[in-house]
Amino acid sequence: MQILRIDSASTGESSVSRELTQAILDHFRAVHPEATVIERDLVADPLPHIDEARTGAIRQPPEAHDAAMAEVFPAERAVLDEFLASDIVIVGAPMYNFTIPSQLKSWIDRLGVPRVTFAYEDGAPKGLAGGRRVIVASARGGAYEMGGPAEHQESYLRDFFAFIGLPDVEFIRAEKTGFGPDVRAQAIEDAKAAIAEL
Repeated sequence: MQILRIDSASTGESSVSRELTQAILDHFRAVHPEATVIERDLVADPLPHIDEARTGAIRQPPEAHDAAMAEVFPAERAVLDEFLASDIVIVGAPMYNFTIPSQLKSWIDRLGVPRVTFAYEDGAPKGLAGGRRVIVASARGGAYEMGGPAEHQESYLRDFFAFIGLPDVEFIRAEKTGFGPDVRAQAIEDAKAAIAEL
């Protein structure tokens, strides 16, 4: 059993998503005390945005790598292998400007790999990365019901993980955290009650 925790909030100790990823991790550690835990902080140790060498290293087979691709390949592949080796993946995903932080997008860019996590068969995509559980700690300052501002955070994550074979992503949500301290505290309390039911 391996648990992977991903954090991407740049708000430090005031981060709601980090508080929730910790609570989710604590929950699963209690359920699976034997589990190996890997924690990746994308702010403290950011992944570079993909460039030509990294794109080639990720997408091309090793025999097609040039020198620059070969140099970055081990680190790039390690991010994907860490994900594929995990049974439970906890993703801290705050909403920044209606979508996810760019550092989280950089991590996701390492997971969408042709012939490894997805393929096309008979003109349709097929996800190849199934077999693990993904729980997203979603923190949002506003309210995003139908008819409100556009939301490209949870919908993007749901679509991406479904594309690579994980259609049943679970969301633990703390919403309206910018509506004042009382509303924020209640949102976190409600989210932690949901975590206890995982």
